[in-house]
Amino acid sequence: MFTAKPDRWAHSAARAAARWITAAFALAVAGTAAAGPAAATAPDGLAEIVAQAVAYEHGEGVPRDYLKAAALYCEAARDGDPEAQYSLGWMYANGRGVPHDDAVAASFFDLAAAAGHEGAVKALRYVGEERGLLPRCLHRPDPSPSDGDSADAGTVDPFADLPAWKRKIADQVALLAPRYAIDTRLALAVIRVESNFEPGARSAKDARGLMQLIPETAARFNVRDSYDIGDNVRGGLAYLRWLLSYYKGYIVLAAAAYNAGEGVVDRYQGIPPYPETREYVRQVLRLYGDTQHPYDPRIVKPASFLPPTDKPR
Repeated sequence: MFTAKPDRWAHSAARAAARWITAAFALAVAGTAAAGPAAATAPDGLAEIVAQAVAYEHGEGVPRDYLKAAALYCEAARDGDPEAQYSLGWMYANGRGVPHDDAVAASFFDLAAAAGHEGAVKALRYVGEERGLLPRCLHRPDPSPSDGDSADAGTVDPFADLPAWKRKIADQVALLAPRYAIDTRLALAVIRVESNFEPGARSAKDARGLMQLIPETAARFNVRDSYDIGDNVRGGLAYLRWLLSYYKGYIVLAAAAYNAGEGVVDRYQGIPPYPETREYVRQVLRLYGDTQHPYDPRIVKPASFLPPTDKPR
């Protein structure tokens, strides 16, 4: 069933009083409701799903069915279609077949606007700062440590038989990781997926060194030379420690953010629908063998979409 989960822990009196769907808002965005994203056209499969959703939403050739429309929009939105994300935002803003929730609408507009959807960009001018939890239909099941592997995943050490040159690096990581309260195996898992232990690795996006630090992340964590093994590993460990605190120890979210950036994970409130990121998370989980890691809650306030006790989706 397609329902919204209320943002109970962030509820405020201002939200209860605010009603930003006004005539001014409608005039501002109505002209772009069907304009679609400014970015690349959606793949045929997604375009077909969105077309079906539009038909059910407006009763064009089929009986009007808002719930069916919302479910189809969410299927396409989960795969990153900005028109579907925008349309779901509009449905939540108007309570059309789903509970009226301005904060959830704003979260959907954020996703679509990040992809260049003009209507969503305009819609965001009329929303406040509060963002709501995205519905669960937007999230695929998170990968597990044993996805695609044997039942021994997590019990057999994948770093036990490294060649001598990789073992030398692993030994240095084993000395540094405890200083940052990071499990050595997690650090090695990230290094394996990021660079395969190549200190001179450099990506097309200018990520450098063993832990593939982009210049902004290197500066953020005081890394002077990303190609120096010790300097790079210290910066990567500091970033991992920060991410684990921010995502309350959930490896799925921390790994996704290490790959795609915490801003992207926050917008999607989970793993974004990027095949590269989902595969990255799967590989890290397989090598680490667990979905949880201890964290220090004093380092940073946790992500706003994480509830106080529930596990992330």
